[in-house]
Amino acid sequence: MVSDILAQIAAATRRRVERDKSTVPPTQMRHIAEQTVAAYGVLGAADFHSALARPGLSFICEVKRASPSKGLIAPDCSPVRVARDYQAAGAAAVSVLTEPDFFLGHDSDLAEVAAAVGLPVLRKDFVVDPYQLDQARVLGASAVLLIAALLEDHLASFVALADRLGLAALVEVHDEAEAATALEAGAQIIGVNHRDLKTFDIDLGLSERLRPLVPADRLFVAESGITGAADVRRLKDLGVDAILVGERLMRADDQMTLLREWAEA
Repeated sequence: MVSDILAQIAAATRRRVERDKSTVPPTQMRHIAEQTVAAYGVLGAADFHSALARPGLSFICEVKRASPSKGLIAPDCSPVRVARDYQAAGAAAVSVLTEPDFFLGHDSDLAEVAAAVGLPVLRKDFVVDPYQLDQARVLGASAVLLIAALLEDHLASFVALADRLGLAALVEVHDEAEAATALEAGAQIIGVNHRDLKTFDIDLGLSERLRPLVPADRLFVAESGITGAADVRRLKDLGVDAILVGERLMRADDQMTLLREWAEA
């Protein structure tokens, strides 16, 4: 069941997508996306998958100005500077929030970061329309976030479309039922969000419960609520392939040093 906050974000996203379509019609956006695939191939998806599959624990580091649960985090940050610091500190991939109303993100943040760093870039948004996958490809993303709770019975078609566009799909789940749905939809990368979207409470134990349900041939990403080296070690011991970290890094005085400390942990 979709939480109230997720429903609010989804409604705002649908309005935003309709505005975007009035500027660039869906047929035109799809044509541009397909031209991009024809010109550059599908290496972005492969790069994102292999970055997470490499030995050891991989870090997906997020450019994030704000969130509904934490308010303003780093409203005046430079996405390119932050992404370059992440790359220099050893991040495997960069996640960029492009949702404007609740997270203060912009599509231009993604385009600028994708052009500035040599890492695969995840478009972190609330996908409710295939149009957003075409946008992601055109903006330079290597991967997209797909939230199982939002897409429900349509999840498999979105996973398939992402694959055709050369985008890796990080499919986010919040419980056992959603994990089963994601696997049935063909998801190759499962992301477990530790944040309860109704209460905003964090439960890292969710990864402990869901990790055994995800086969070894799929990648497992732990998301949200990771605040220190002890959390990193705990998740690594569970056999997690990667962690997605945003707020803690964005609030750090020295993001590069903190990320390196976590990598050493």
